[in-house]
Amino acid sequence: MSSAGYSSDVAFTPTIKAIQARKGSRERYAGIEERGGWQTRITPDLAAFIAAQRSIFFATANADGQPYIQHRGGPAGFLHVLDEKTIAFADFAGNRQYITQGNLAENPKAHLFLIDYANRQRVKLWGEARVVEGDAELTARLMPQGYKARPEQVILFTVSTWNANCAQHIPQRFEAADVAAALTAREERIAALEAEVAALRAAAAAAAPERPEAAEAADGA
Repeated sequence: MSSAGYSSDVAFTPTIKAIQARKGSRERYAGIEERGGWQTRITPDLAAFIAAQRSIFFATANADGQPYIQHRGGPAGFLHVLDEKTIAFADFAGNRQYITQGNLAENPKAHLFLIDYANRQRVKLWGEARVVEGDAELTARLMPQGYKARPEQVILFTVSTWNANCAQHIPQRFEAADVAAALTAREERIAALEAEVAALRAAAAAAAPERPEAAEAADGA
């Protein structure tokens, strides 16, 4: 344990640790803390998971502690890892409520919740975030190529720590585009097999010897 505490202290406050102790899970989490705690940097595996996301949940809170969760989505790759501590994305124009931006102006604490339904995986990231306006070069760098949206600004998220949860209670779901691609591939494979079967049948018929009764009928004629 460092003088600053454990990395998981961002989530496990003294009150939460007391509840864990009362309900019997504190020993387990204390063991994780003693072994080094949660990761504080983006690993290559996490970077790959981030790059595959198409839909994320971004949580903030205002100065009074009132929480707010915002959905953000885009093509795979819209969420960028800039370095081992920084995640960034182009913030597309939407309903213009600006709740997230206002919250971050009062309170930089933020949270990213990432979930992969197909593989039943989820990752929680704690950190701080800020809005960057007027940086055309950074915005262009983060904007997904060919994506039909108008980038209004950029969100930069600095990771404090992160934790991956188990698959329990995550329903398995698949992206419509992925299902459509799988069905198309199946139909193409079925068509190829049907053509192969037809060709084999034709070849077998051509190679088959003439039946005796057919030859006798021909001679009698």
